Amino acid sequence: MNNKQGNVHIISEDMIFAYEKWMIEEEKSPNTQYKYLQDIKTFMFFLSGRDIEQQVVSKRTVIEYKEYLQKRYVVSSINSMLVALNSFLKYVGWNECCVKLIKCQRKMFREERRELSKKEYLRLVSVAKKNHKKRLSLVMETICSTGIRVSELKYVTAEAAKQGWAEITCKGKQRSIFLPKDLCLKLVRYAKQNNIASGCIFQTKTGRPLDRSNIWHDMKALCQEAGIEKTKVFPHNLRHLFAKTFYEIEKDIVRLSDILGHSNINTTRIYIIFSQAEHSRKMDSLGLII
Repeated sequence: MNNKQGNVHIISEDMIFAYEKWMIEEEKSPNTQYKYLQDIKTFMFFLSGRDIEQQVVSKRTVIEYKEYLQKRYVVSSINSMLVALNSFLKYVGWNECCVKLIKCQRKMFREERRELSKKEYLRLVSVAKKNHKKRLSLVMETICSTGIRVSELKYVTAEAAKQGWAEITCKGKQRSIFLPKDLCLKLVRYAKQNNIASGCIFQTKTGRPLDRSNIWHDMKALCQEAGIEKTKVFPHNLRHLFAKTFYEIEKDIVRLSDILGHSNINTTRIYIIFSQAEHSRKMDSLGLII
């Protein structure tokens, strides 16, 4: 697809609709589809604030957009937004307008303010149980003991709990996830108590899989009583805690990558980097200061 007026590139609503349809056909995950479309809209918003003659797409325009982002976002966010925009530009045949991502050194440690410790996780679960939030406590235990994404909770079914493993399909890939024995016992008991004979265990009253935003909101509500900063509490941090704990015991990044469902092992490396305090302790223990 290539929409031009003369030699000028113009983005139309039809192009965006066609791109969305293409992503569906390419089996991009719903989250990827949503993010890419939002990032394209951010670019269009940038264009709308310019003079009419500057609201066309060119290499110069996209470079200026990149500079605009650099004043407002961190590098990782900028690069993810540029990946989305480049994907769209390639789809419509405007390859010459694509720009390079910003090069940055891989982070050596995680920020303490976003690092959820095992003790803090246990406090969250304890507070949820104390407040009779059985479903929420079990959701957190399921994510943290298996390393699955919150969007993959729908594959934790009554059948999976009975057989001890779940078949997960995500981003066009399928993998089997082992469910710890104690978790299975809890899942089976919860399903029985809630009359769930088959299908997804974590569901709403209408039978639909739990929404990510509801889980996020419910976890945040535990923070004050658990004495934990809200910046540390969100579903994906439970997946990070699983990865960190697994690697500390097994020291097997290849197997961990398979469990997490990563295509690139460099993605897995992000999950197991040290916290700032751990990195500092290791540097101090070198004994190189006389």
